[in-house]
Amino acid sequence: MSPELVELALHKQRLQIRAGMQREDMAGRLGGIGDALDQVDRLRDGANWLRDNAPIVTTLAIGLLVLKPRATVRWLRRGVIGWQLYRRARSALAAVGGADRALKTRR
Repeated sequence: MSPELVELALHKQRLQIRAGMQREDMAGRLGGIGDALDQVDRLRDGANWLRDNAPIVTTLAIGLLVLKPRATVRWLRRGVIGWQLYRRARSALAAVGGADRALKTRR
C-alpha cells in the first residue's frame, strides 16, 4: 500500500473512533430526555384512546354524573382548567416558532 492510502485509512479510522465517542456522549446526555419523551408518548396514546373510544367514555361520564354529581362537576371543572392550560401552552409554543407541531397528535 502506498503511504498516502495508509495515511487516509488511519485518518478514516480516527474519524470513526471520534464519531463513536461523540455518539456515546450524545446518548449519555440525552438519556434524561428519553424518560420525558416516554411520558409524552403515553399521554398521546391515552388521548388517542379517549378519542377512539368516545362513546364508552361518554357513557361512563353520564353514569358518573347521575351517581355522583358533585364529584363529577368537580372533576369537570378541573378538566376545563386543564384544557385551557393546554390551549394556552400550545398557542405560546406556536408563537415561539411553530413548535405546536410537537403537541399535535398523529391521526
